[in-house]
Amino acid sequence: MGLLGSVSSSSSLIAIILVLNVVALCNGGMTSTFVRKVEKTIDMPLDSDVFKVPAGYNAPQQVHITQGDHVGNAVIVSWVTVDEPGSSTVIYWSENSKEKKQAKGKVLTYEFYNYKSGYIHHTTIRKLKFNTKYYYVVGIGHTPRKFWFITPPEVGPDVPYTFGLIGDLGQTFDSNRTLAHYEQNPQKGKTVLFLGDLSYADHYPNQDNVRWDTWGRFIERSVAYQPWIWTAGNHEIILPPKLASNSTAPFWYSIKRASAYIIVLASYSAYGKYTLQYTWLEQELPKVNRTETPWLIVLLHSPWYNSYNYHYMEGETMRVMFEAWFVRYKVDVVFAGHVHAYERSERVSNVAYNIVNGICTPVKDQSAPVYITIGDGGNIEGLATNMTEPQPAYSAYREASFGHAIFDIKNRTHAYFSWHRNQDGYAVEADKLWFFNRYWNPVDESK
Repeated sequence: MGLLGSVSSSSSLIAIILVLNVVALCNGGMTSTFVRKVEKTIDMPLDSDVFKVPAGYNAPQQVHITQGDHVGNAVIVSWVTVDEPGSSTVIYWSENSKEKKQAKGKVLTYEFYNYKSGYIHHTTIRKLKFNTKYYYVVGIGHTPRKFWFITPPEVGPDVPYTFGLIGDLGQTFDSNRTLAHYEQNPQKGKTVLFLGDLSYADHYPNQDNVRWDTWGRFIERSVAYQPWIWTAGNHEIILPPKLASNSTAPFWYSIKRASAYIIVLASYSAYGKYTLQYTWLEQELPKVNRTETPWLIVLLHSPWYNSYNYHYMEGETMRVMFEAWFVRYKVDVVFAGHVHAYERSERVSNVAYNIVNGICTPVKDQSAPVYITIGDGGNIEGLATNMTEPQPAYSAYREASFGHAIFDIKNRTHAYFSWHRNQDGYAVEADKLWFFNRYWNPVDESK
């Protein structure tokens, strides 16, 4: 009897310990108490001023730039003309030079259902000086339009640089508030890391490409002056044209910018073992030289750690394939979109599980990245307000509001992250975190 009692007592004690452990694992961070008034999210009408077509015959519209090489001294300029192809030449000059140079590009068109595109121009300007302001003109010969951009500093370990982060933008009234909030943020992002789901044109019958044109004109006020680095989202998957054109174009790549090495992955391209994306990433990660680019940032669309009941565990298979690599190479931060809300994780990993060992709970891991979801740009599908309960231990902060974020690299050891909800003043930080570089300054951030 006494023996049985001992066993029973021991079992009870073990059970209590297990329960306490489960409670500790399940209790998460902070769910914001801010309650955003839920309103219907609707697209701005086609005659909105932000969609206005520029005046003049064959005037360039939808002007936008992105990085044109691996290190940042080339820029791709793109725009659309409507009346005729016109010139694909870009005239450009540096702020302190009177010498004007020219770069010539290509023009293309496409048709989709009953839509016929304008003339789409792409021109790459090469051999630019670092950290220099350039002016450029497009629309040569008809209605020229003038813009400017600033090239990044030369790549180096202690080069400060500020990135803006926007995802799942769309073209609603809330989208306009998000873009305006980003533009007025006193921290002044110099380049946008865009986390996928751009125009939401596929919300309309026949995936109405007129809504691509309105979106291009809407964002021109930012992306004509600073590069946006693009991540493909699920709303960019348009199967019929892809099949018709026999496209096999990949949507994964890397760039260097200042002190950051940025890897962009494609959540909706194949990433299983031996696929093109898998093989590319396997070869790419060892190339990252943290003495040159200390900050290793990954962009993708579908989050791996997500405690909302929207798109829950959609990123799980990609996590299983790649998370161990992210831990091995000490990725600093992974930014995602897709879920229309904001969430920041602890530094956690879930790489020990091998199907049979039962070790399948995320644990704190100071070699792992922080995972941040910024799918809160303001698109027509609205906010993700339904969260899993209880908040899991890996979730440090979550809130269902529209907004944008800033990642401000100070030097090789420190960077400052802040998230800004649209309802607040331009300088207000609804969430913030100092990042300590995983390679140069791996401070235990859980303390």
